[in-house]
Amino acid sequence: MTWAGHLPASREYRRILVGLGAAGVATFAQLYSPQGLLPTLARGLRVSPTEAALSVSLATLGVAIAVLPWSWVADRVGRLRAMQVAIVASTVLGVLVALAPTIEVLLGLRLVEGMALGGLPALAVTYLHDEVHARHTAAAAAAYISGTTVGGAAGRLIAGPLAGLVGWRPALLTVAAVCAVASVVFLRLMPRPRGYRPSTATTARTVADGIRTSLRDPALLALYAQGALLMGGFVAVYNYLAFRLEGPEFGLPATVGSLIFAAYAAGTVSSRLTGRWVPRLGRRRVLLGGTLTMVMGALLTLSSALVVVVVGLLVLTAGFFAAHATASAWVGARATTGRAQATALYNVFYYSGSALVGWVLGYAWSGPGWSAVVEAVVALAVVAMGLALTVLPGRSTTPITSPRAPARESRPAVRPTVARPDETDRADGSRGARRPR
Repeated sequence: MTWAGHLPASREYRRILVGLGAAGVATFAQLYSPQGLLPTLARGLRVSPTEAALSVSLATLGVAIAVLPWSWVADRVGRLRAMQVAIVASTVLGVLVALAPTIEVLLGLRLVEGMALGGLPALAVTYLHDEVHARHTAAAAAAYISGTTVGGAAGRLIAGPLAGLVGWRPALLTVAAVCAVASVVFLRLMPRPRGYRPSTATTARTVADGIRTSLRDPALLALYAQGALLMGGFVAVYNYLAFRLEGPEFGLPATVGSLIFAAYAAGTVSSRLTGRWVPRLGRRRVLLGGTLTMVMGALLTLSSALVVVVVGLLVLTAGFFAAHATASAWVGARATTGRAQATALYNVFYYSGSALVGWVLGYAWSGPGWSAVVEAVVALAVVAMGLALTVLPGRSTTPITSPRAPARESRPAVRPTVARPDETDRADGSRGARRPR
């Protein structure tokens, strides 16, 4: 009998959501914790803001480098086993980063740590499509994305204030300890996989074919661009806004300035809500709405009033995570073959954008200032919206015909013909005639 996938009422479904939520905490708390203490790190190691930001960019570059190799490993040993190896390795490396004696050693370890961390975002959404019923993968992916926002916020909010009190090394060690606890939760809760069996027949050619197929799909390329452009702008805002808040314009102490990362709570909420919005409004509308919201938030941060800047950061964060949750889940639904490679490529673009744009816009901050950073972020978002409008499919009246749908969920053959959002598009994004069941 074909495996249909776990349903929300099942114990395994709940364990998957909690386990992947813990993995999101462990992964993103480590990945972005240095971002919460960049001004303290720059002062402690006597480096420029742009050089300090490399501690974030090199880690995200490591993720981008590693996601495709991790997808190959997962095809051979299984998605869950690969994620287990990744989370243990990254936890150990997180401790070593906190003990690094020089900036050069720290940056080298951050690159390797990012490569280890790449196993989680590379495989989590693919794992959900394997193990969760097709009707509920969008909601499950949104729940996972919300866990990543909790992790990103926790890492920054722990590291930032602590760094101002006890220094950046004890702060990063504390984050590593929190991530170790989250890793144990993940290892203990995740149920035995049932939707995918690893195969030793998976070869480099198989992976290459999956990559080639994905790169020939204009819609997938447009979704990859969403990840690169939006994530690049988002990370740049968080990289350099703390320098502005702790600088002469606002003069906030490090322990207070780092609290801006509490704005991640807005992303936790919006990423969960996308699971409800997509079925009602369609993927493209939610994606465009999230991006436009991100633009509005970025513009609000131009204000010289601290309250308005904080509101702008909340709006920007909510918009970004709504867009990201929608785009990442859309990739998994769109890819009918080579799904592991398709989702891995999304992460390659996503984290490459984070690494490159998040670093390059440091020169905008050091030169013209905050207005130049915002202008660049808005320009990136406008390009992303243009691609979404011209390339990505909109609404459709054709429901997904999933090979995994259980027989008991079949419906009468005669149904009223009503327009449905593109959450019910076929997995390959095509449109066709409705057929009775």
